[in-house]
Amino acid sequence: MSKPRVLVACVVFAQVLDKLRQHFEVEAIAEGEVWHQDEFARRLAGKQGAYITGGHRVDAALLARCPELKIVANMSVGYNNLDVPAMTAAGVVGTNTPDVLTETTADFGFALLMAAARRMLESEKFLRAGQWKRWRYDMFAGCEIHGSTLGILGMGRIGQAIAQRGAYGFGMEVIYHNRRPLDPATENLCKASYVGMDALLARSDHLVLVLPYTPDAHHIVGGAELSRMKPTATLVNIGRGGLVDEDALAAALKAGRLAAAGLDVFEGEPRVNPALLELPNVVLTPHIASATVPTRLAMAQLAADNLIAFFGGQGALTPVN
Repeated sequence: MSKPRVLVACVVFAQVLDKLRQHFEVEAIAEGEVWHQDEFARRLAGKQGAYITGGHRVDAALLARCPELKIVANMSVGYNNLDVPAMTAAGVVGTNTPDVLTETTADFGFALLMAAARRMLESEKFLRAGQWKRWRYDMFAGCEIHGSTLGILGMGRIGQAIAQRGAYGFGMEVIYHNRRPLDPATENLCKASYVGMDALLARSDHLVLVLPYTPDAHHIVGGAELSRMKPTATLVNIGRGGLVDEDALAAALKAGRLAAAGLDVFEGEPRVNPALLELPNVVLTPHIASATVPTRLAMAQLAADNLIAFFGGQGALTPVN
């Protein structure tokens, strides 16, 4: 019996690719290659499985060109690149890689908060440019972190991990907003209090977005929301691009209506809004919150295991709904 045919559309660890080849006929992208959507669809036609990252869109148009497709393994915890209703209608299973990146992503989110609040990027560029001639009392004076108020929008596993870092490590007051409050035991563990959206915006010294992207969450932080934040506050987005109106954010940062921002995700990835690139008070990173070797390997292995389990008759390990 022939093996299922799988397209690996992203460069991945050699040992993971070898593992996949033990179970499937694999066509894999080569190092340095870039497949745009039409090329991705062309290569996926005739395959039963796909191994992708969040940069690959699976929608009704692609599914119509790939009638043999049975499963898409997304090497990402987020899956807004998957049109789940269209996949369900076509009988195609989607999977993601939850849990394995929680702590690593929370570490990075807090690092981004600190870098933005304490003006690390600005001061590092200043030093490298040879501009440090003397000390001043107000030189790169940033925002306080210890003892300040940490606001979290989206209180899933990563949000809870960030809350614990803030509460236990930095003595922060932690407030959060979510679709529904956490159970009392989890709130107590995180030392976090549920508040409404308006209170979250008004009270937060540092606001961290850890939401998944959905159409309802599009630009959940826009001009109106930014105007309700303190001018001394910082905003960090490690959720998904599209949660923040980037034009409105750039305008607020430029006008001094917000102190600083740290962004790891962007609405038009890999394109970055040019207005953000011009600002000194925003720290920009290329979607690397989960980027440690152990975590990325765990994500890659889980995506592979989803394909292996599915075609082995066990069903996908971490299907999305």
